[in-house]
Amino acid sequence: MILRTVEVLGVPIASLTMREAVEQVEEYMEQRTGVLVATANAEMLMRAAQDAELKDILNRAALVVPDGAGTVWAAHYLGYEMPERVAGYDLAQKLLQRSPAQNHRIFFFGAAPGIAEKAKAKAEQLYPGIQIVGVRNGFFTEADNQAIVKQIQEAHPDLLLAALGVPKQEKWLAAHLAELGVPVSIGVGGTFDVMAGVMKRAPRWVQQAKLEWLFRGMLQPKRAGRLLALPRFVLKVMAARKK
Repeated sequence: MILRTVEVLGVPIASLTMREAVEQVEEYMEQRTGVLVATANAEMLMRAAQDAELKDILNRAALVVPDGAGTVWAAHYLGYEMPERVAGYDLAQKLLQRSPAQNHRIFFFGAAPGIAEKAKAKAEQLYPGIQIVGVRNGFFTEADNQAIVKQIQEAHPDLLLAALGVPKQEKWLAAHLAELGVPVSIGVGGTFDVMAGVMKRAPRWVQQAKLEWLFRGMLQPKRAGRLLALPRFVLKVMAARKK
């Protein structure tokens, strides 16, 4: 597949549908080259604008999908084609759903203790025949890094889903990508929390109204400060177009 990308605040975002994103990730798994896939919403793009290391990681990633209505809006506002939002949670679910037929092995890394195990049980219920070959929570120190890398190496997954939050998950994956030997690694944020039932996802109508960010803010008041990134993102994109 020839990837079409558009630049939003200095980050190349793939202009593709969910179906194309799934096919591209599966192609990477077959190629077994060891790549990073990122799911970029407005908050991540604002962080990248202020964090040179994160911006460099996103620029070197094999694929950055438009996770968020804000990212899609920005592309359209800047005059680019962006067919639809490719939400990280939905991308992960489609890959999990298709994995039994593809015989793909998957590793869950991240979230609070016990959450990855619950997400694994949910996936096994939803997707019979799925091979989740390892789980590891996201509570660790630098001294634990090599043990975590070894655990993942020994499990031989085709797909590593890392739920450590932005930018920790992207920076950890980028730092260890070469030694992990995993064909595809994706940062998936709160995906395991939703799968485990400890966090609600916005109803479909809220997602369609492009208000999922507000729904999350209402459920998690501690995120309120982070929501301020959204109006700043809009202003920054508007300024970028003027330039």
